[in-house]
Amino acid sequence: MLVDLAFDKTLCSGHRTFTLKVALQSAAQRIVIHGPSGSGKSMTLRTIAGLLAPDAGHVCVNGRTLFDSTQGIDLPTQARQVGYLFQDYALFPHLTVRQNIAFGLNRHWLPTRRTQHDERVDYWLAAFQLEGLYHHHPHELSGGQRQRTALARTLVTQPEILLLDEPFAALDQALRDTLRAELDAVQRRLNIPMILITHDREDVAAFGDDVFHMDNGIIVR
Repeated sequence: MLVDLAFDKTLCSGHRTFTLKVALQSAAQRIVIHGPSGSGKSMTLRTIAGLLAPDAGHVCVNGRTLFDSTQGIDLPTQARQVGYLFQDYALFPHLTVRQNIAFGLNRHWLPTRRTQHDERVDYWLAAFQLEGLYHHHPHELSGGQRQRTALARTLVTQPEILLLDEPFAALDQALRDTLRAELDAVQRRLNIPMILITHDREDVAAFGDDVFHMDNGIIVR
């Protein structure tokens, strides 16, 4: 089983509570979790990545246990070998394209001269046609260029699984179609497993080898 998730998490804010109760098993390379905004999709990805700790349960990916409350296992985010593409891309505004990508190789400090000129950074600059923009800052980029930079930063670390949070939501229709095709080609070339969350049925059609629906914190088929 490639992905095995079974965990609960309750969050409280004032008088409101929200309970996430996830049970998902899949051997597919492309998993899509589909559902409306506020249903718990992003929380599910954050839990897999180690950014949110469950109250109980387990998270297993590619045969590795990332979290297990009964065994006392809770690997830190950096040790999980998970690539996370945030919905807003989370690029550093004061860093250039090259520096943002290099940051993935040196997460605790600013990119060094060595990592900035690392051949792995050069590879992803070329793969996403960003060579001519390497010295630009995020505010100088188009939406598609920002997404390519964020995806390059995610992939430069060679993660075991890719987590994508509404990756096309902020783009116009034409650019969505282009970047879906690019992501499709990259995923197939790297043969990297991915979990994509979305409310867009076109994303489901493009990437949904195994599709789950989420509503009010619960995953169903």
